[in-house]
Amino acid sequence: MESPRRILSQLEVLESEAIYIIREVVAEIERPALMFSGGKDSLVMLHLARKAFAPAAVPMAILHVDTGHNFPEVLDFRDKIVAQYSLNLVVGSVQDAIDRGTVKEEPNGTRNRTQTPVLLETAEKYGFNALLGGARRDEEKARAKERIFSFRDEFGQWDPKKQRPELWNLFNARVHVGESIRVFPLSNWTELDIWEYIAAEGVEVPSIYYAHEREVFERNGMLFAANEFCRPMAAEPTFMESVRYRTVGDATLTAAVRSQADTVEKVLDEVASTRITERGATRGDDRVSEAAMEDRKKEGYF
Repeated sequence: MESPRRILSQLEVLESEAIYIIREVVAEIERPALMFSGGKDSLVMLHLARKAFAPAAVPMAILHVDTGHNFPEVLDFRDKIVAQYSLNLVVGSVQDAIDRGTVKEEPNGTRNRTQTPVLLETAEKYGFNALLGGARRDEEKARAKERIFSFRDEFGQWDPKKQRPELWNLFNARVHVGESIRVFPLSNWTELDIWEYIAAEGVEVPSIYYAHEREVFERNGMLFAANEFCRPMAAEPTFMESVRYRTVGDATLTAAVRSQADTVEKVLDEVASTRITERGATRGDDRVSEAAMEDRKKEGYF
């Protein structure tokens, strides 16, 4: 008798592909690091890395580029996870770079663009020649143009016209001295996939991702939290609103959305019905121009 054939679910296929990619990086690359901010995508990445090498520890450093303008809830959660799993956390500090004079803060007070030189400096300091991140193709147009293994030259820059073919899940990880690879195991995932995986695997995420009361103000059609990094102008009155964050980053540029979704099940319902990506809905840095993300990636941005 033939044994019944088991068909993998969509999430199982995505998980299997991501774990295969993570293992491939560790097998081929001398000194990889996992980008980790404490956000939902990086938490899924860490969960996948732990599954990929269990029962052994994650065999790579965890790298966070700290702008100094992060949401406190996310930083606290990052430190909690690092301690819980005894991770080797490496932090590239934008504030330290500003104090040393290696980067200059922009006149508007945002630090998103200053992350790039700090990221490149930190990767060079620790010899990281592969950085794994949680970027997904559904986030933004420039992300959709990038391969899973994204080659970067000796200046950390990305040229979309010089990407390597990726046929039959065969990845070319060869780099010369000074060059590096950015790797995106979640490329084929969507925001809904991420939340379905979080629900299925019981992945804990910061409370900021669920609906909560927060003092906010409206700017350019988006709701920003009033905090020490982001202050309302005279014509921007603050008010209390039930909001949640779909993505977390620099607090000066990351907006919230009105929401009553205070459980993972409610978030799933909300994400399933939305027609705007989380970056398009809540990231002010992506509204600078049509090619804002691509321009930053060409400079070396993750």
